[in-house]
Amino acid sequence: MVIRVILLLSGKISSKKQAVKGGCIMKILYAASEAQPFVASGGLAEVAGALPKALVEEGVDCSVIMPFYKNQIPADLVKNAEFVTEFYIPVGWRSQYCGVYKVQVSGLTYYLIDNEHYFKRDFGIYGYYDEAERFAFFSRAVLETVKNTGDIPDVINSNDWQCALIPIYFNIYYRYHHDMRRIRNVFTIHNIAYQGRYGFDLLEDVLSVPWHLSTLVEYDGDVNLMKGAFEIADKITTVSPTYSQEIFEPWFANGLDRALKGKEYKTCGFLNGIDVDVYNPATDSTIAEKFSLKKKSGKNTCKTALLDKVGLPSGDDSPVISIVTRLVEHKGLDLVRAVFDEIINLGYKVIILGSGEETYQGFFYGMKEKHPDRVSFTCGFVPELARMIYAGSDMFLMPSKSEPCGLAQMISLRYGTIPVVRATGGLKDSIIDCGDEGNGFTFQSYNAEDMLEAVRRARHHYNDKKSWGALVTRALKADFSWKRSAQLYIGLYKELCSWD
Repeated sequence: MVIRVILLLSGKISSKKQAVKGGCIMKILYAASEAQPFVASGGLAEVAGALPKALVEEGVDCSVIMPFYKNQIPADLVKNAEFVTEFYIPVGWRSQYCGVYKVQVSGLTYYLIDNEHYFKRDFGIYGYYDEAERFAFFSRAVLETVKNTGDIPDVINSNDWQCALIPIYFNIYYRYHHDMRRIRNVFTIHNIAYQGRYGFDLLEDVLSVPWHLSTLVEYDGDVNLMKGAFEIADKITTVSPTYSQEIFEPWFANGLDRALKGKEYKTCGFLNGIDVDVYNPATDSTIAEKFSLKKKSGKNTCKTALLDKVGLPSGDDSPVISIVTRLVEHKGLDLVRAVFDEIINLGYKVIILGSGEETYQGFFYGMKEKHPDRVSFTCGFVPELARMIYAGSDMFLMPSKSEPCGLAQMISLRYGTIPVVRATGGLKDSIIDCGDEGNGFTFQSYNAEDMLEAVRRARHHYNDKKSWGALVTRALKADFSWKRSAQLYIGLYKELCSWD
């Protein structure tokens, strides 16, 4: 596994030439339960919107297939959607309608799977009692769309547990179909904590997995869809090289380390990127003043505007360290809580944006009352404020217990804000500790004192304006565009399909 990561990161991957064989362009179908710009609940949507676009730019014929969430997708995005076909899909003992629509957005083709019973819901895209059935339907619909349209991809790249049944259904029902047998399956893990785990009573009547094949999905007495994808997929990818190694360890695997044992040979990790056009301080109209590597002065204006926005004084030179996250335990907030007063005593102003568990929300509300001139807490997620935080902060804190990839640290660097992170997953792969080539501050162990020491070192560097200016310059020079990731995926697809 380690050898694979090193080879695929070696940089010896051409792009457009490798996407063509015998005059044919490589065809990829990217299956996801959400994708920007249609609907998003997390990082998966950003990946599903950006990586396929980057693949197309590198010469690949890539399309995205996702559910048609009738009440969630903005009407203007689908007003010109073209009806493609319709058919019925077996879901256990039932037969359910499936309509397929196609729409072009920014040069990328999206296929939208329509069934109002499953995908016309009032409150978000997840969290319903029939979640297993909804995404069993979607997974079967993906393969039936391929079969019915005759548009056969070389690779289907499925993402997370909602699409884990795609390689499983392919193996059970479609592997020997004369048009589809050459398809290869890649399964991408964005977060191994979310596995699609259900009781065995769903096996046949809901999931359409025959009893005699139950061992494909059985794990610790339950149905585990992600485990089934591990068994069947031709390749398993994760969203960073380090995370592809971490998931073999019990600490990170959330119980699935035994299911992965022996599968190192087909597992690898590629670091996600960000959309550098969307996140660009030189063109961003949502921030107080645009700035760039050549003209950095606008960042100070953004800092003042941020402090004014959250109601903190802006007359001194105190460093601003910020957190934008879901307020949940695995984001490392126990470490922050343990040494919060010490961070304040170092002279920081702290800005927090997020929502989640009551214990953390209550704590940050309490800190805001205790330090009204030093702490701001906004409960919820406000995109405009998040962008102001990225542009106006001096440092960005991510002390995660685990972080498969992380995008916030890359966005922060894009805006010249220096990350302070725990060296895990994608944080380890993207942030190098401060030095001649470093772009942030890291700590290794999941320990509050170690985190505090990294924050203390950041404060020390901030006091040296020349050193800090050089660090901000390196941050603004960092390149986390999707081009590199797209080239790595093309290399993997090419190897899987035996393209020379």
